[in-house]
Amino acid sequence: MTEKQIAPAAYKSGGFIGKYQKLIKDEVIPYQYATLGDNTEGAEKSGVIANFKNAAKVLRGEKPDADFYGMVFQDSDAAKWLEAAAYALADFPDAELEKKADELIEIIASAQDEDGYLNTRFTVSDKEKRWTNLLEAHELYCSGHMMEAACAYYEATGKNRLLKVMEKNADCIYKRFIEEKNGGCPGHPEIELALMKMYRLTGEKKHLELAEYFINERGRDTGFYQKEAEKRDWTVWNSNPWDNDYRQSHLPVREQTAAVGHAVRAVYLYTGMAELAAETGDKELLSACERLWCNITEKQMYITGGIGSTVSGEAFSVDYDLPPDTAYAETCAAVGLIFFGRAMLKNKIDGKYGDICERAFYNGVLAGMAMDGKSFFYVNPLEVIPGISGVSSNYRHDLPQRPKWYACACCPPNVARLVASFGKYAYGENGDTIYCHMFADGSASFDNGAELVCETEYPYVFTVKYTLKKGENKTLAVRIPEWSRKYDLTLNGNKIALLTENGYLYLNVKSGDKIVLSMDGTPRFVYPSARIHSLTGKAAVMRGPLVYCFEGRDNEGDVLSLSLKDGELLSLSRLDNEPLAGVTGITASAVRENIPQELYTDKKPETHNCEARAIPYYTWGNRGENQMRVWMNIK
Repeated sequence: MTEKQIAPAAYKSGGFIGKYQKLIKDEVIPYQYATLGDNTEGAEKSGVIANFKNAAKVLRGEKPDADFYGMVFQDSDAAKWLEAAAYALADFPDAELEKKADELIEIIASAQDEDGYLNTRFTVSDKEKRWTNLLEAHELYCSGHMMEAACAYYEATGKNRLLKVMEKNADCIYKRFIEEKNGGCPGHPEIELALMKMYRLTGEKKHLELAEYFINERGRDTGFYQKEAEKRDWTVWNSNPWDNDYRQSHLPVREQTAAVGHAVRAVYLYTGMAELAAETGDKELLSACERLWCNITEKQMYITGGIGSTVSGEAFSVDYDLPPDTAYAETCAAVGLIFFGRAMLKNKIDGKYGDICERAFYNGVLAGMAMDGKSFFYVNPLEVIPGISGVSSNYRHDLPQRPKWYACACCPPNVARLVASFGKYAYGENGDTIYCHMFADGSASFDNGAELVCETEYPYVFTVKYTLKKGENKTLAVRIPEWSRKYDLTLNGNKIALLTENGYLYLNVKSGDKIVLSMDGTPRFVYPSARIHSLTGKAAVMRGPLVYCFEGRDNEGDVLSLSLKDGELLSLSRLDNEPLAGVTGITASAVRENIPQELYTDKKPETHNCEARAIPYYTWGNRGENQMRVWMNIK
């Protein structure tokens, strides 16, 4: 393994990230806990906690209070909440939050069957149907999320109650698939990456063996799900068992060359593959990961780091099919892309992985949550027109406002757990080398004995100051983002010139050294490939890692009649009004067309010069319903 992540408690946040992590701890986690318990007024019913309680009653031979409620994967919402809570506790110790988490863990433990099986859907309603629908039933997916939560909670608190529950659950799965040789792999990948976490935490070889089994089994028998379906008389969603592309089972994983199917399933699978390659040194598996990474980021990714362009199956479409107004770009898919990129860094230190992780985080992920932490986007379009978006049948998925919750609520807790664990993605180490993959104000501690302090107002100010508080004869490796065409570096006040190696600068440092990195924060136009047919004649605006968008609120209520003046200087402005106070906006020179009354006319539209104002994409939709565009016409 080239590099490893730091532990959750090893990073103490400040600045922009610290503000968001405190929001997660103070607002998002309590809000989501209330929602899981069906105590949030105006939000979709969850039923998650009730499902676990009812499963426990069934196991005790009692009558449940109600049937199982929700999606077949409803248990995973509790797991992701616990994982977010674990990371929050590592940063902000809180006895009340820890008590709630412990109580929920006991409720979950009470729903585990004697053989280790844990899934409320099939314990409450259909015990005899266990393991008969790997295609759709998400049993392994739910187990995977709960394994991740167990690892995080142990690392944050030292408490192993949930870890013991999930080790028993892993034994149950191992017995069925390895010892008893029941074939198959999950229709929804996830457990693969979770088992790798379990293995690294516990050292139990069975977890590694099971992860490797599921990865190697995928795509070997393309008729497996069809044969499975023929043996049962029930279904969850009436999924097509022959649609192997949808679940990435069309080919053995080492032969796959392009990202296909459900986008979240894909990047969860690829993350597990990359984690396994890092652990075992499997070069063939890593080569497949590299091919898939390049296909996604070079041909199938939105400028925001969003992936999965079509609402049909929440899936990848074809290369260069990236329409802005009907984009799907599920929040969970952006989260999963970061997982994938971070796992690739364990195999090879290359700035391209950190660049995409950063892009996806600041745009595709943060946009998925309102700035108050109490409403969420599942889908992240790059253009919204009230009256059409969320209304027309072709645009119904592209909502102009964030709902409080969802019947399928995978995205809100996914955002919470990622933001709360940001330090694991920002920093890593290998021997005496400290890696800074993303810029995060705060402090980080490393197993090699080093302690590093970072001071920055990133992503709005592009000066990053590092101080090595502790550690001798270390190497500091800092990623230089692809977007920063120039940069300056000083060591203890002396300017130094270094060439990047795969996007990173490597400095020899010792205790007390101060390193200052200054990057280029000039706003810039970004132009799409001519292969993206829906973006012909358009440009977007970026500054640093932030994609900007234009809302009607700042532009006389209408952005459709605006065209930016190509190449003219972009100026900065600091916004003062809530909820965007402190955010840096961008002003561009523009031309506005007068909108004719006729649907079509042979009269050339009249135009006048004006200014167009843009805000960071992650902040859109926080000031009421209005138009929004990322890709603007240019003149």
